[in-house]
Amino acid sequence: MEEQEEIFERTQSDKIIAKRLLAYAWKYKRYFIAGLIIILISVPINSFVPILIKQIIDILVPPAGPGILAPETINFSDILFRIIIMSVILVINAFSIYAMHYLLQKASQKINYELREEVFAHIEKFSANQFNLTPVGKYVTRVTNDVNSITAFYSNVILGIIRNSFVAIMALVYMIYISPFLTILVLSTLPLLVVGTFIYRKVSRKAYRDSRTHNTTVNAFLSEHISGVKITQMFNREETEYQKYKEKNRLLLKANMRTMYSFAFFRPFIHLLFVIAALLVLHFGGIRALNGVITVGVLVALYDYLGQFFSPLQNLSEQFDTLQSAFASAEKVFTILDTVPEIQDSLEAIELNDIQGRIEFRNVWFYYKEEEWILKDVSFVINPGETVAFVGETGSGKTTILSLITRNYEIQKGEILLDGVNINNIKLASLRGCVSPMLQDVFLFSGTVETNIKLRDTKKYSDEEMIEAARYVNADKFISLYPEKYQREVLERGNNYSAGERQLLSFARAILHKPKIIILDEATANIDTETEHLIQDSLEKIMGMGTMLMVAHRLSTIQNSDKIIVLEKGEIIESGSHKELLKNRKHYYQLYLMQFDKNKTNNPVIAKLL
Repeated sequence: MEEQEEIFERTQSDKIIAKRLLAYAWKYKRYFIAGLIIILISVPINSFVPILIKQIIDILVPPAGPGILAPETINFSDILFRIIIMSVILVINAFSIYAMHYLLQKASQKINYELREEVFAHIEKFSANQFNLTPVGKYVTRVTNDVNSITAFYSNVILGIIRNSFVAIMALVYMIYISPFLTILVLSTLPLLVVGTFIYRKVSRKAYRDSRTHNTTVNAFLSEHISGVKITQMFNREETEYQKYKEKNRLLLKANMRTMYSFAFFRPFIHLLFVIAALLVLHFGGIRALNGVITVGVLVALYDYLGQFFSPLQNLSEQFDTLQSAFASAEKVFTILDTVPEIQDSLEAIELNDIQGRIEFRNVWFYYKEEEWILKDVSFVINPGETVAFVGETGSGKTTILSLITRNYEIQKGEILLDGVNINNIKLASLRGCVSPMLQDVFLFSGTVETNIKLRDTKKYSDEEMIEAARYVNADKFISLYPEKYQREVLERGNNYSAGERQLLSFARAILHKPKIIILDEATANIDTETEHLIQDSLEKIMGMGTMLMVAHRLSTIQNSDKIIVLEKGEIIESGSHKELLKNRKHYYQLYLMQFDKNKTNNPVIAKLL
């Protein structure tokens, strides 16, 4: 567990993250290029406004004049002309802001859509072991919250940084143009800005990383405990689980507060630098204006440009805040994408056509945890069309054998063959496409009865085929009782259906896909006696459809199997038909006695064999 957690929490450099994020933006470069063109046109035009204001003020207050000129001496046509130009510039600026935001939002949403699909598709390739070691809530957080945080990088940061930097540069250029001396005073505050930015970057990155980690932990806890809330309530554990959640939520609050504190420091710090620079400009600029070195218009324009210089820096601080959040989320998402699925197709993997269903285990060894062997040197052969049952105590390896056939896990030693081909050399889609599982813990998706039986593949299977499959396993008997029939809603996990009904739906789903190999893992364990009677004849029909592997604690359901394999502590201790194993009077014989009748003389089946 610790090893897996370390894999999913590893850090990456900002340079690598930025490079990968920009690779997604490159696919939609036309939107960003268009936005960049708008910036290059609109910013210089908008930066000319203070110059126009300066000219208007200089018309009203001449450099050597005693004060504001008398109205009859003012050339109002010059002022009106400049006001019209300013109005046009403001309209252009408003339109450019709208156009740029539209382009960026469109590009960012497309990237968001693509990234969500990529992450989900990659997660689907993970092995059962990888899902076992990582809470589902973490994966959900990566696909939703973290991807959404990354989206802000494209909509607010990329061109936002360029625009604000360009605005600050243009303001600086105009300031140097109208008063180099006062501009030098403004630039004297830059060393403080550089130091403050460096400190903020270091502190905020760690704070955002911790925030994303704790956010994921809370989501994982919620996902697990809301799903298992019935157990919590039945065992009266609400207060205990609430206290656990409260602690995790407290850690998330502390992490979020650290991000807030870092940002709460940086923005006022930028404003403080602006106030210092403004005081320097107003003090020394005012003296120079009174002495006639500069005009009042120059002083007003300088103050305006000062705002244009520091306002983008404040905006940059907010964008840097967004950038840190996006990088922290991207680090999590890219770690998921960089995690290699444990089980993949080999380069030599083939499609296996016309599958017969012959299964062979050759000296198979397997463990979940190193050196704690679940299966030890297991060997057996199942011929096409045979029905083979596995019995044994809990933990003997029955279910593990079924999981290995579909490569949910990889074996450590030995070989598993399907029709004489090592399953490692068969494409996963081809291998799993020929197997239909019927499990004890049935999972139904939100939707309808139809979408659950067809698994949303409505084009491949007709309604007639679906209904025939449901009738085949007697699921149609309860489906037809509802007015909506196959269009009846299925709630989350099928909670509006009984355990027996859910199991029958899974039977219909398996039969519809016409499998060559059928796996039943305690498939009748949750079915009541009446429902079990309904499916017994269906199971007999299913046995003729292909190779069948069964795991069942109820020995009554496996008596007609062609072969029964008895497992104990990961080893095969005996095998044979039901009658052969009873005659042997070994482990299976004892299991049979325990389930049916401890007094063997009263058991007609055993008495006949004695």
